[in-house]
Parts: sequence; structure tokens; C-alpha cells
Amino acid sequence: MSAATFEISPQSLAEKIESAVHVRTGGRIRGLQVRVAEGSIIISGRVSTYYTKQLVTHAAMEAGDELLVTNEVVVC
Repeated sequence: MSAATFEISPQSLAEKIESAVHVRTGGRIRGLQVRVAEGSIIISGRVSTYYTKQLVTHAAMEAGDELLVTNEVVVC
């Protein structure tokens, strides 16, 4: 059986992405929120560098099962 056979709930997918983002960024994101709705992922939070914001995007894309990722993370 392929992995595509199994459906994952939006909540489970959001948790999977949150975990991937924390691992990839070394926990350098504050106020992380992940929403999964209508075939897309929306991530928000705060980071201190644009590089870390890029890491967030890449982690979400890898964990997000090919869904569209919108990165609303703020660099401050």
C-alpha cells in the first residue's frame, strides 16, 4: 500500500508540520501557528532572521504532503 492511500486529518497534519518546523529551526520560532484548510497550509509566528523564515517554509513544504504553503511568519 502506498502512503497516499491513508488520509491524514488537518489537525494531525498541522501537528506534523509544527514538529517539523520546530526541529528544522531549532525552536527559533515564537508563537508558531499552523492552519490547514482547503488544500493549503498557513504558517504564522515570529523569527529573528530571514534565513529562519526560509527554514520554516522548507520544513512545511516537506512535511505538508505537497499542499500549498503560505508563510506569514514575521521577521523581527
